[in-house]
Amino acid sequence: MKIKEILELTEKRELPLVNEHDTIREVLEKMLKHFHTRLMYVVDKDGTCVGIISLGSLIRHLFSSSFEPSIHARGLIPMITSETAEHMMNKGLVYATAEDAVETVIRQMVTSDVKEIPILDEKRRIVGDITMLDLLKYYYLRQE
Repeated sequence: MKIKEILELTEKRELPLVNEHDTIREVLEKMLKHFHTRLMYVVDKDGTCVGIISLGSLIRHLFSSSFEPSIHARGLIPMITSETAEHMMNKGLVYATAEDAVETVIRQMVTSDVKEIPILDEKRRIVGDITMLDLLKYYYLRQE
């Protein structure tokens, strides 16, 4: 089974996108509109996915004083001085394509310890997103 088949089965939902130049406040406002996800996908002016911002990263930024003892000083300054999505995004993107095999994507997600990933086209534009719950619902349960 391919990821494109899972995408066809999932409910159509608005993708959680932010522009790389969006302010942290705009990132927060957009995240609050997307209850199915804990990630925001950061795109450039051409719609290319350039990174992600997790709910955890956003919380650590907004409440940095609560996390100071557990964060290394080297990471603290960039975290509290971030002003845009580009400044705080994680560029280490785990993603899949519509043609990837579901088993491969599940293995990749488990190995990377991620619960959701963007589905990108050949130009790295987001065409959808898949959560581990989607995979459990539309792949695992259908095999029983």
